[in-house]
Amino acid sequence: MSVVRILFPLPLPEPFDYEVPEGLSAPPGSYVTAPLGKTERTGVVWAVGEDKEGRKLKAITDVLPARPMPADMRAFIDFAAKYTVNPPGNVLAMALRARAALRPSPTETVYRLSGEAPARMTPSREAVLGAIQPHEALSGAELAERAGVSTGVIKGLVEAGSLQMLKRAVDTPYAAPDPSKTGFDLTGEQAAAAEALRQAVEAGGFAPFLLDGVTGSGKTEVYFEAIAAALKASADAQVLVLLPEIALTQAILERFEKRFGAAPVAWHSGLADKERRRAWREVNEGRARIVVGARSALFLPFQALKLIIVDEEHDGSYKQEDGVTYHARDLAVMRAKLADAEVVLASATPALESAVNAEQGRFKHLKLAARPGSARLPDVDLIDLRADPPEKGNWLSPTLSNAMLETYAAGEQSLLFLNRRGYAPLILCKACGEKLKSPGTDSWLTEHRYTGRLVCHLTGWSMPKPTHCPKCGAEGSLTGIGPGVERVAEEARVLLPDARIAIFSSDTAQTGADTRAIVDRMADGEIDVLIGTQIVAKGHNFPGLTLVGVVDADSGMKGGDLRAGERTFQLLSQVAGRAGRAEKPGRALIQTYAPENPAMIALAMGDRDGFLAVERDVRAELGLPPFGRMAAIILSAPSVEMVTETGLAIARAAPNGEGVVVYGPAEPPIAILRGRHRRRFLIQAPRNVDLSAYMAAWQKRLKLPATVRMSVDIDPYSFL
Repeated sequence: MSVVRILFPLPLPEPFDYEVPEGLSAPPGSYVTAPLGKTERTGVVWAVGEDKEGRKLKAITDVLPARPMPADMRAFIDFAAKYTVNPPGNVLAMALRARAALRPSPTETVYRLSGEAPARMTPSREAVLGAIQPHEALSGAELAERAGVSTGVIKGLVEAGSLQMLKRAVDTPYAAPDPSKTGFDLTGEQAAAAEALRQAVEAGGFAPFLLDGVTGSGKTEVYFEAIAAALKASADAQVLVLLPEIALTQAILERFEKRFGAAPVAWHSGLADKERRRAWREVNEGRARIVVGARSALFLPFQALKLIIVDEEHDGSYKQEDGVTYHARDLAVMRAKLADAEVVLASATPALESAVNAEQGRFKHLKLAARPGSARLPDVDLIDLRADPPEKGNWLSPTLSNAMLETYAAGEQSLLFLNRRGYAPLILCKACGEKLKSPGTDSWLTEHRYTGRLVCHLTGWSMPKPTHCPKCGAEGSLTGIGPGVERVAEEARVLLPDARIAIFSSDTAQTGADTRAIVDRMADGEIDVLIGTQIVAKGHNFPGLTLVGVVDADSGMKGGDLRAGERTFQLLSQVAGRAGRAEKPGRALIQTYAPENPAMIALAMGDRDGFLAVERDVRAELGLPPFGRMAAIILSAPSVEMVTETGLAIARAAPNGEGVVVYGPAEPPIAILRGRHRRRFLIQAPRNVDLSAYMAAWQKRLKLPATVRMSVDIDPYSFL
């Protein structure tokens, strides 16, 4: 009897055995349906064998017509599950986010001209026949709207033989990219990097690169050459380009379209179900040649993946914090290795992990040290707020304010950066000192003055701003503490009353169209002062921007995050790099209360390598990543007593491991989230320890109460 092992997209520890009935064929990777409990489930054949024990097994019920999942993709799912300490079914669920795509595309009825005139012509019929071209096929609704008639007229023309009725797939294939199209002329430095990538693609096999170039140095044009080489080298080659979701704008997709003559296939959280279904099917069938997506695109079922680009590889949004926790950059390297493909990590400010890999020879290091043409990097100056403080009630120092006045008078653009949405990040009662928090969450409420609401940016909960303090009842006592982008915009309007000022944050750019509109207005010179959060740092090109002002450079340095300095340096470097990207020179003014901080000194001196060297030495001394391994356990329960008791029980169950140190359970900065009390463990181990295996062994020892939730995070990026 032929037996298949089926993995289901459920939190189950292993595949289940099923019989294959006569008449069905289910090779490895096949998508099948089979009974699981009382329901039919869709799963994937993980292995095929024979049952020599004569067991009585349930039979699969159907083999779906989709192309089977490739072996390298199944191996990747197994690896990701083991590495992240998750059941493989949970990882498979991420790879099956468009299950409707496992069946052929739905069809729709369309109409085209038959070439025969109706026996009886009317003005309405004449309008329909004149509204459709000989090569076209339109749906009834499209044709009726174009001709300005009812669908009954179309039905009559079908009966008269003047229109043919056809069935057409709703999900059409994407236009194929043309790798023979040429891009911009490359500088010598760019051409050398592009040639190294081209040679690796043509040679085939796993090849990891770090493409390290200053902002505006043309990294995208360089990896475009690698994409073209991959598509030329093989007729079925597929390319994946990962971008931080916040950077997935229409502008970047159009840049791909201009270079390759066809838009890439997009994959991100904002896709409608229809587009998600279409994209998944086209990737699985091997017809989607270039995919540009957010981190989850890594789990698409590529049939012939030859090249992966991870742009802005340092970006923290590549870390998935919910469900299966993973870092897309790290998994992208393994995905490429299993697929025998090239992988390129691109950044102006590489993560220390990537820099060390390049330094130690694990990655080939390609550097772009200059901007092409006359554009040059902006001058960066620090403003010591202790010596040059803003006026009372303001947040912009005299130096920054004067620079904005000069920039506006010269007809140039300014950008003010503050990574805090809303008007004020904290609402305080002046009468009793109460700090307003979100119900059931240890998180302050942020005032959004434009909407008149207080919002929790952690959970999304909001309410109208009260007129009385909810604790002491004092009227008119609630006041906003600290600045958000709305408050900075208010100050900028007082400073420059005639200037065109806009705010760029996730509140004002909630859709791709919103983002595109703001970016286009800024690029076209229709905005004089743009005030934004980190969304402004993601690859936008503003030719008229010559002044960048960082309102609060110290905000990212707070807390116990081991990467706080690195993240601050990366973000502020990216923001500063928006200036001076065209012919006009740019400058960046950074307001700080700690100009002696190594990150601030490095920013002012333009000494990125020096900063990384200091970070590297500190981490090496303390055995922190990338010179050691770290993991976290996040625990939550309905009551503080239960989370405390369970945390202590988990600590007692920790296995002995040479060099492994367990810290906790400890109360995190956010101790209550959505009504649940939280505790955290931090685990540190030498680099040669298989920390994933250690955490899996620990997990097997535990039997948690039903109301307690626990998640494991390998290489944590958040410590809240």
